[in-house]
Amino acid sequence: MSRIRIELPEQFPFATEITLYLIHMNYGGHLDNALLLTVVSEARARFFQSLGYTELDIEGVGIIVSDAALQYRSEAFHGEVMVVSMGAANFGSKGCDLLWRMNERSSNREVARGKTGIVFFDYTERKVTQVPESFRSRIEC
Repeated sequence: MSRIRIELPEQFPFATEITLYLIHMNYGGHLDNALLLTVVSEARARFFQSLGYTELDIEGVGIIVSDAALQYRSEAFHGEVMVVSMGAANFGSKGCDLLWRMNERSSNREVARGKTGIVFFDYTERKVTQVPESFRSRIEC
């Protein structure tokens, strides 16, 4: 069976720190696979906020997550501080990928990497719409 391989850029335009809480842990005592995506979702919201946007208002339209892929690199534990780096790439007419990497802050150990596909969505019209050109030119990796 082939495994997911995610190639990342050398540099990311954004990074944020997120502490792992007990609620993020599973029965094995490490970061739960489903809750990893909640950490990435928080980082995504902060990424857009750093640009002056929200997930519901990026140049007048919102986003919808269309797919997600991730690759684990090491365990993560309660109390560790994750540095989640993020950027946008692979633009199409209606969306793009948000590429991300999660490293433990003190050791710089890579915990996970991934990409989240997003499409732009007009919540008033209830339909997928074009990528705002000003967003694309501002953030593309």
